[in-house]
Amino acid sequence: MKSFKNYIQEGTGAVNTTQQSPSIDGTDINPAALENPSVVKALNAYVGAIARLAHEMPEQAITHIRHKLMRVGLQFGATPVMEGEKGDFSLPLSLFGGRFGKDENTPFGEFINDDGISHKVEGGLSINFTYEMQEDNTCKITARIA
Repeated sequence: MKSFKNYIQEGTGAVNTTQQSPSIDGTDINPAALENPSVVKALNAYVGAIARLAHEMPEQAITHIRHKLMRVGLQFGATPVMEGEKGDFSLPLSLFGGRFGKDENTPFGEFINDDGISHKVEGGLSINFTYEMQEDNTCKITARIA
């Protein structure tokens, strides 16, 4: 009778099954490391792919983008009312809900209260949306993190 260890060795060819496999795309980037330009570039590609999907209403696309960005810790505020045939707006981003508290450089009686991004990226980041109504009454949305 085979032991379980021998069965695993024959099936996978490996004894140590606790090793983690590398990422699928071969890159090991931290999506919360927003000071890295390649992370922002990858997030823009991700957001652009979501925006290109067919949505009947622009609010559906923005909600879809909001939910996907929440998976990596990015949030943005409520969207303004989209009136007219086309327009654009920008919303500031926060990372993991922002920061509140003290660090080693905070003076007595003061607190850090920011978006969690501006200490990594000068001025912080925002997501810029552009929308335009199409002839078939659908809405084309584009989004970009800058």
